[in-house]
Amino acid sequence: MKQRVLALALAAALLLGGCAPQAAPGPELHRYEASFLTLFDTVTTIVGYAESREEFQATAQAFHDELLEYHQLFDIYHDYDGMNNLKTVNDRAGGDPVAVDPRIVELLLFCRELEALTGGRVDVTMGSVLSLWHEARSAGVDDPEHAALPDRAALEAAAEHTGFSLLELDREASTVRLTDPLARLDVGAVAKGYAVERACRSAPAGLLVSVGGNVRATGPKPEGDAPWVVGVQRPDGGRQDYLHTLYIDRQSVVSSGDYQRYYTVDGARYHHIIDPETLSPGTLWRAVTVVCPDSGLADGLSTALFLLPREEGEALARRCEAQAMWVSTGGELFYTDGFLELVRT
Repeated sequence: MKQRVLALALAAALLLGGCAPQAAPGPELHRYEASFLTLFDTVTTIVGYAESREEFQATAQAFHDELLEYHQLFDIYHDYDGMNNLKTVNDRAGGDPVAVDPRIVELLLFCRELEALTGGRVDVTMGSVLSLWHEARSAGVDDPEHAALPDRAALEAAAEHTGFSLLELDREASTVRLTDPLARLDVGAVAKGYAVERACRSAPAGLLVSVGGNVRATGPKPEGDAPWVVGVQRPDGGRQDYLHTLYIDRQSVVSSGDYQRYYTVDGARYHHIIDPETLSPGTLWRAVTVVCPDSGLADGLSTALFLLPREEGEALARRCEAQAMWVSTGGELFYTDGFLELVRT
């Protein structure tokens, strides 16, 4: 049975109402919101306009159902009946090629390009390393008194089993193979944004979607072509405490920061964004926000720019025709040249 989405009366964090659309000839449209809670381990919210609640609910349900397929295909933690997903690929590492849905192959081809584009800062073959940090963080959150860092020797040993040279992709046969039995894929830095982008491309125009803060507009509001307003959360601030609010209409907004998933060891915070060069959490920035049309690219860039010095990050953003904002460890803000043109407040 398909899971039903739940209509909400209030906007989710990071989705702001902005100005109401201007009246125009034609059917009267009403603003609706829907939310569901089980995909990509986060809250998904859809905001849009329709003539009736039933019409909007059908749109939201279709979006949910498509995103559910991507969630299951890209899941590295759970099995699903009748499906070879990324967990299957990891479980069969070192064995024969695994026949998969073509969408998995396309994701991994995109990830390979992104790894080259970012100089290795976004590398989905780092699963063997990231799993050690994930286990340490989970244990530390469950038992803060005994929180500990992953063993350094274990991290270095795991890093020997990473790299795209270990990943064989066959688009024609739609197969994936990890040649090293100890290699693992972890697409957490890319999969959510990539899935949102693909689902939005088949969705009606004029929606605003947030999947755990990965925000994507499929077009301006349908009446008056008014832009949507999106808030960029202040690190350590409340849900409505924004550094800026931005106007967007056909863009995505993605933020990465040290305040989102972390644990504390001996008074120091260790977050989830791991630098492939140091095998440890990045320390250059508190947060980075990226704005560009493609949500998958924005997701990957937000991670890369978080791990890169500002000059290198700016060069990468320009190459990708993206806008970005950095929050330094001291709270200072830096911007690409075009970012402030998007700022409402």
